[in-house]
Amino acid sequence: MYYPFFRGKQFELLAIRESAKVIADAGFTPIIEPVRQTLSGLQRALKELVEEGATAAVIINPRHGDHRNGGDHLAADLREKYADNDAIAPAILLTSEMGLEEALAKIAPYEGRSLTFVHAGFTDGKGLAAKLPSGDFTHVFLDARNILYRRPFRGGRRILVEDGFERKKNADYGPIDRFSDLHVTFEELGGDGYGDFLTIGDHYTEGGGPAYAVAIHLTFIDSEQDDAMFVYHFVSDSNDTPVDPAGKFAQALDKLIREVDREGSKVLNTSAVKEFRDLHDRGHFPGLGFVKKLSIKHHLETLADFQANG
Repeated sequence: MYYPFFRGKQFELLAIRESAKVIADAGFTPIIEPVRQTLSGLQRALKELVEEGATAAVIINPRHGDHRNGGDHLAADLREKYADNDAIAPAILLTSEMGLEEALAKIAPYEGRSLTFVHAGFTDGKGLAAKLPSGDFTHVFLDARNILYRRPFRGGRRILVEDGFERKKNADYGPIDRFSDLHVTFEELGGDGYGDFLTIGDHYTEGGGPAYAVAIHLTFIDSEQDDAMFVYHFVSDSNDTPVDPAGKFAQALDKLIREVDREGSKVLNTSAVKEFRDLHDRGHFPGLGFVKKLSIKHHLETLADFQANG
């Protein structure tokens, strides 16, 4: 039902590994776009998912990162390791730069296999739908609201993805933003499932400069707002210079703890929140990648709880 979209950076792959049981138990299917040349982190994440009984889809032609100019090595590696394992499905990214013949050529080596299509600006949807052979297909639409484009793809599963995370400079975040209601409305919009880009967003960067501000992002579902999802932004106060990231993190973490301890707080007490509490108790700054990992884990657990308990 839920298809979280990951880019294969280290902290995202660690979040997958540490959340593998949550992902499996909830029936989530991560979509992973590998962005690093070395595949060891990806392989460890996939191994953990398979061992827990989860499924995943791996994009074989990434448009970001080290494989963006050709994913032949990546595709060959995945075919070698998972050719007989339907738990890990190949996914083909269909972009605006790709023509129909190129798309069909990408599909040809996977005849007879479960296959995921990630529709990301491809313009000839009607032509592709007419040429597709019969098979076990999942169609992931990164533009959840483009009803006309997805109309021809009536066979297989249709997953609607929306980027609910508005990316800003850390210092520019307000206390709270609306994130998404797609987890509630996807069926009304004609989808069989839904997805998002977690608390990272669709915007891809190779790396950031020094942080003038530190922000911790935690999502929550508000039952008083028709179960819409919102996101808190806990932002540091000392944001004039990039010095003392540990101090900035402590300021942001203080705000997080005050919110989750507040009577009536709607933030779910996830394992990630417990890890944030431990960091607060110890006065420890683990690095910004670790903080992003915890935000992702919290998001996954929040949606798993909503799916299980409503």
